[in-house]
Amino acid sequence: MTVAVVAVSNVADWPLDVPGVEVVLARDYLSNPRWSQSKGLRVYNLCRGYKYQSEGYYVSLLAAARGQVPTPSLATILDMRSRTTVRAVDDELEDLIQRSLSAIKSDEFVLSIYFGSNVAKRYRRLAAKLFNLFPAPLLRAHFAQVKGRWRLQRIGPIPARDIPDHHLLFVLETARAYFHKPRFQVHRRREPRYHLAILVDPDEALPPSNAPAIRRFERAAEKVGFGVEIIGRDDFSRLAEFDALFIRVTTRVDHYTFRFAQRAQNEGLVVIDDPQSIIRCSNKVYLAEALEFAGIPVPKTMVGNRQNLDDIGPAIGFPCVLKYPDSSFSQGVSRCQDAEELVHKASGILATSDLFVAQEWVPTPFDWRIGVFGGKALFACRYHMAPGHWQIVHTLEAGKYRHGRVEPVPLEATPPGVVRTAERAARLIDNGFYGVDLKRVGRKNLIMEVNDNPNVDEGCEDAILRNGLYETIMRGLLERVERRKANRR
Repeated sequence: MTVAVVAVSNVADWPLDVPGVEVVLARDYLSNPRWSQSKGLRVYNLCRGYKYQSEGYYVSLLAAARGQVPTPSLATILDMRSRTTVRAVDDELEDLIQRSLSAIKSDEFVLSIYFGSNVAKRYRRLAAKLFNLFPAPLLRAHFAQVKGRWRLQRIGPIPARDIPDHHLLFVLETARAYFHKPRFQVHRRREPRYHLAILVDPDEALPPSNAPAIRRFERAAEKVGFGVEIIGRDDFSRLAEFDALFIRVTTRVDHYTFRFAQRAQNEGLVVIDDPQSIIRCSNKVYLAEALEFAGIPVPKTMVGNRQNLDDIGPAIGFPCVLKYPDSSFSQGVSRCQDAEELVHKASGILATSDLFVAQEWVPTPFDWRIGVFGGKALFACRYHMAPGHWQIVHTLEAGKYRHGRVEPVPLEATPPGVVRTAERAARLIDNGFYGVDLKRVGRKNLIMEVNDNPNVDEGCEDAILRNGLYETIMRGLLERVERRKANRR
């Protein structure tokens, strides 16, 4: 059974003989019922162009509609045409671009990328990075020197007929290696209904899940019916292979995790954490405004800027806490004892952000953490302050941390209103997976923040539900995939 096809505008456009790959005219792919009814098909779109409503555009569009996997996807096609996306990639790969092209004497350079590689070994790392960000079989990236720096100007597809003759042997070898590489690996004997990618970073200092918890997530996903693959940041180009993405790397808007979430959502995957949740949870200014507007109790809070520094002390009192807008899990949070320290620390924040959050300091021996998924509480923990410190995590020096004790608590044993307040705060964000932090002061439950990508470590957050915690999340993911698939029928 054919599982990989190359769609071309003219059969002469594919001069390569790759076993296991069938070449089909784009017009036949679009109109022949054989292709519209094929399941599990991988469609490599090598049409001469991807202009809006052209054959090339419709090949990727209809492949997605048919439940097949197009490369490039429509999202990639649109990314290649977006100046904003190209500029963002240029900024991200700045150092690699300068190192790779430093020896070139001309003012312009064109890099040909064949299935993620290049004929010259010195350009292969740059080619692989660009392919990962713009996954299309044949690419051409155009660079120019601007004020002594190399800049990516544009990137787009190469028609196969334009491959130089002296490159054909290399392209053939690269294509054969690419097509023969297993595109999806699972460890189940029976074919899974859907495919789940779990994004992890083994080098992250404070990951949201430890290695044993990741293995439990993997086993739970397989139990409910997913085929599972653990992926890393270099697997960006493969997102279209999956039905769902579960991010277990600490997320930020200015980070590759956000691009993974965006691309996955654009490809039609179910995503946790979704881009909207990342944007909302990662910005403490947004949270402060949203919680106040909803009337959810919080400590005394004020959004600070350059003009109101003198007003913070009288409004909040001392000591007070300052938060970078994108702070998380005790990072980017500082305490000020007086007005002089406030001005000094706020100035550091204002060097990178026009706004910050100032909040009264509410000392407690622990914070409540309520894990909420789909609007319902899953687990509760007391996050105790690090020994001798006022935060949950005490940063000692670069790469070294001291953590407070995590104390799991049955949901029914939490104080009155804690769970209800946490669920209410989580619903302000969306229906994803969140960690809501509260302080219990007297009879008041004060929301400190709502976090996307909450911690789930073996022996901590899972201590009450055990495997049931992982299976509940994976089952919820599966149900979302099934609903999305049903809505497309």
